[in-house]
This record gives sequence, C-alpha cells and structure tokens, in this order.
Amino acid sequence: MTQKPNPLSSIPVSGPIPAHLARSVIEETLRSAILDGRLPCGTALRQQDLADLFGVSRMPVREALRQLEAQSLLHVITHKGAIVAPLVEGDAAETYALRILLESEALRLSIPLLDADDFAKAARCIDTLETETDYAEIGTLNRQFHMALYGKAPNRRLLNLVENGLIEEERFLRFNLESMGLGKISQDDHRQLLRMAEERDIEQCVKALENHLNRGVEVITRYLNGLDPLGKKAPQ
Repeated sequence: MTQKPNPLSSIPVSGPIPAHLARSVIEETLRSAILDGRLPCGTALRQQDLADLFGVSRMPVREALRQLEAQSLLHVITHKGAIVAPLVEGDAAETYALRILLESEALRLSIPLLDADDFAKAARCIDTLETETDYAEIGTLNRQFHMALYGKAPNRRLLNLVENGLIEEERFLRFNLESMGLGKISQDDHRQLLRMAEERDIEQCVKALENHLNRGVEVITRYLNGLDPLGKKAPQ
C-alpha cells in the first residue's frame, strides 16, 4: 500500500529555535506554508507532530495555532486538533459585507494621519501590480496596498480584523485568480483611492472603497457560482 506523503515534510526547519522566538517562528512558518499551498485546505495538524518538527514543547505550538485561527487560516477543533481552513466559499457576499464595514472605518480613521511615506508605499504597490504576473505576488501586493492606506488607524484591534480579511482574500486570489479568467487586473480603482486619500477627501474615498469591494464580491460570487466574468455559465 502506498503511504500518503506527510504534508509537514514540505516544511524545512533549520536548527533549534530559541524559546522566546518559538511561537512567532512556528506561526510564520505555518502561515507561509498555508498561503503557498504546501499545507492544502483540509490538512490536519496535530500539536505533537508540530512540536516534534520544530523541536519545541506543545505550548508555543498551541499559541501559534491560536494566532493562525484568529487569522482565519485554521479551524481548531477541541480534542481533534487543527485543520487548514477552506478558501472563501459560498458566503463570499457576507464576508465582503463585513469587510466593507471594517475597512471603511479603518480608512476613515487612517486618512487624516497618513503621510508622504504611506502614499509612496501605496503608489509603489500599484506600479508593481500593473506589471506583476505571479498570482501569489498579486494577492500579497493587493493586501499591502490596502494596508498602506489603513495602517494609521489608531484602533489596533480593528486593524487586526481588517488584515485578517485581506489575508483570507490573498489566499483565495493566489489559488483562483488565473482560473477566474480576469487576466491583467486594472489598477484604476486603486489609483482613485490613493488620489482621494492624498486629497484627504474622506467621504469620497470611503465611497470609492465600497464600490471597489462590491465589484470584488460580484466577481468572486459569479466565479463560485460557475459563471464566467461576464456572468454567463462557464463551460464544463
């Protein structure tokens, strides 16, 4: 009988991890493996297996798993361990409705505090997105652009929730953008958001963000319903 490959074998660990860094190293290592697909949806992660892999006790493993669960990358089930979460599914409309509320508030709070460095970072993301063809990088750059505009919001709990939503979208785009048939994505929306933020036009910028996110949920919902980008039934 052919033995199933161990998904943890794709995760290299070099040398012992200092105790004070264990949780953050485990969290970032697993996060990267989930985002790039080395740990696919539905993969079960046992605390003891992870503790053995990283050469640590189960405590930092447990803490790292909790952090990843808070980022919607894992589902931790009592007495069963952790499961790599699915990508965005049929509740895309509800997910985006919540994102619109959270991101609009973050943008509203952040705009008055943004400076030239923040605007320059956002502009660099747009310029790179115009030519980037790697779908993994596109998802990451999209998240970085939005966080450049939201990042000065003084409510850190709000920002954590916002970034978790962007991470979920990043992961979805990484594995689905090509099959969605969108080709090169126009950066017109992003340029408009950046221009309005630079002008400190808060209400118009928030309105533009809402329109931008609503277009996103329309595209994703059509894709999840088996429709092409024009709303027609995609060929099987």
